[in-house]
Amino acid sequence: MPQPLDQALAEVRELLLAPGLIRAVAAGRRRGQTPSVTRAQIRPVTLKSGSRLQIVTDDGARPFTRNIAPGAEAAAAIDELLAEPFGNWHVETAAATVQVRITKKGDAQVHRSAAVTTPAAAQQHDRAKQWLLDPGDPLFDVIGGNAAKRRQIDAFLRALAATLPDELPTPLRVVDLGCGNAYLTFAAYRYLAGRGVSVQVVGVDVREDQRVRNSAVAERLGCSAEVTFVAGTIEAAELPFTPDLVLALHACDTATDQALARAVRWEARWVLAAPCCHHDIAAQLKGGASPTPYGEFTRHAILRERFADVLTDSLRAGLLRLNGYRVDVVEFIDSAHTPRNLLLRARRTGAPATREQRAEYDALLDQWQVKPALAVMLN
Repeated sequence: MPQPLDQALAEVRELLLAPGLIRAVAAGRRRGQTPSVTRAQIRPVTLKSGSRLQIVTDDGARPFTRNIAPGAEAAAAIDELLAEPFGNWHVETAAATVQVRITKKGDAQVHRSAAVTTPAAAQQHDRAKQWLLDPGDPLFDVIGGNAAKRRQIDAFLRALAATLPDELPTPLRVVDLGCGNAYLTFAAYRYLAGRGVSVQVVGVDVREDQRVRNSAVAERLGCSAEVTFVAGTIEAAELPFTPDLVLALHACDTATDQALARAVRWEARWVLAAPCCHHDIAAQLKGGASPTPYGEFTRHAILRERFADVLTDSLRAGLLRLNGYRVDVVEFIDSAHTPRNLLLRARRTGAPATREQRAEYDALLDQWQVKPALAVMLN
């Protein structure tokens, strides 16, 4: 049964501010309204300064993290989020899981279920886990070491380890295109250096303030000679070397295509790309007619967006194969942590494309009448 929205949000507020919160996510939007951020995630963390409520919001371009002191400051921050017109709330506590969906009429559909796990069990699991980068690594003293960040870093490093051979070239030259706050850039460096490899890393981001901030972090970690940063676009940034390994993690929309195009031109030996939002192909599908009998794939906006994600990354994988790469498409990290959890892992073989591979790719383009951004960039 629907219940008044204010009553449901009052319950959510109580859960978010009470002891026992594990995590909460707000996403989606209400009919006719748009939140100022696309997603918000809340979880308790323990820092050197004490217990905090960590709030991570995403505006569609990049995440923004705040660690809020308990009490009045946390209550005010939660009230701001509850005032946003999110369409869904998902709250996990030690005792229960509560999901709230706001209907078209503005009421709340509330679903409650028993807790799936306990904080104690989760902590025990974390202690037993064999991390590829020690949680006591100095990196975590600089960037923060909450469990969610450790899990994401570990998932990334496992994907990296599965991509690279046992014997690596030395020096190993790495570029991270669209590196943002660069904690995965530094994680890659720490892990690879720990394998006894001489590593040179360059992080590229369009924002000058990120270059300054990341360079300062490199100084604090004592690796500023090996890990450097440049401010510039993915397409035009100048590097001091031709990279062996190209990373592009959650570069937005066609920025992923720009990174893949540069990797192909460099003939990089390995590529790891975790795509973010997909707008280019989605817009083309919206403006065109779908081939029979696939009209239902694109008739409804949510299905069209999801299908566009699959089609976009399928075409990217196909283009990499046509350009001499062996490609695996795998899960980056569990979808509970991020819906953008797909990873393209590519190894350069230099093998020419087969007639069947090219025919399959051409038939896909012909059927859907789309023009992938990556194809345009490579031409």
